[in-house]
Amino acid sequence: MIKKLILLLSLIVICLSSDSFITIRDCNKPINPKRVYIRVFKYEKELEVWVSDSIEFHLYKKYPICFLSGTFGPKRKQGDLQVPEGFYYINRFNPYSQYHLSLGLNYPNQSDRLLSRYRDLGGQIYIHGNCVSVGCIAMGDVAIEEIYSLAKSVTDKVEVHIFPINYKYTSSLVYLDNKIKSRMNLLEFEKNIFEGYLFFEENQRLPDITIDSNGLYLFQ
Repeated sequence: MIKKLILLLSLIVICLSSDSFITIRDCNKPINPKRVYIRVFKYEKELEVWVSDSIEFHLYKKYPICFLSGTFGPKRKQGDLQVPEGFYYINRFNPYSQYHLSLGLNYPNQSDRLLSRYRDLGGQIYIHGNCVSVGCIAMGDVAIEEIYSLAKSVTDKVEVHIFPINYKYTSSLVYLDNKIKSRMNLLEFEKNIFEGYLFFEENQRLPDITIDSNGLYLFQ
């Protein structure tokens, strides 16, 4: 399984800013994107912001996640402290959040509802400021100001894809393999969301996503 997941990726230009954010595009060049895409890797505690002026996306910045609760696997019920895994979008902006600023996700989506055996799946999942979290993604105040501003600046829906690991790292693939061995019931789900990751890596564009009657994502 590990060999099938390993992808060799290369980064063209990297510059490191003083606040430890990694910027892939010109650090001093202002951007005014038409579209913004956010990708989260739970195990590495890393959030990526991608921007686009047309169809193809370009990696703009990587941010370290200050804190997230839970562990491997999707969120399936209220109170499990899990950060979801899957394909979401920002459906609300809160400039008055008690965590400085917050971006709400459309969790639970239809896949979550179909795959959970619980009636109460929870909700109120955010990307927000500060450095504390119960099932959310806490970025710190400086980072969330940038992310919030970018997301707010575009009219298109801002998709947020959350993965258990960054599949380009061998050590992360070993971690994922060990976790799945102990939770084989998640094998099909984890293979399914990897397909969504792979689609974006190969095409540099967001897939059209639908959900079948079994709760699995379909990518076109």
